[in-house]
Amino acid sequence: MSVTFSLNPQVSLAETDDGAVLLHERTGRYWQLNTTGISVLRSLTSGQTCEQAAQTLASQHAISAMHARNDIAALLASLRSADLLRESR
Repeated sequence: MSVTFSLNPQVSLAETDDGAVLLHERTGRYWQLNTTGISVLRSLTSGQTCEQAAQTLASQHAISAMHARNDIAALLASLRSADLLRESR
């Protein structure tokens, strides 16, 4: 079963030269993502699986696939806990 990701409808995203800023409109809290974080978020919200995003991240940054998977899992956990990201199966 495939998981798809999308931003919470109450979240606005503004890209910057250094990545992106996310605003949760209900809570008024801001979150900042660096260029790598927004690249991964774009990959996931455009339909890539976590594994596909990890392979891309690993090849772009010369890190192991395991390291990339762990980094993506940590990013997803942070985005979920801040109610910035939705996932559906």
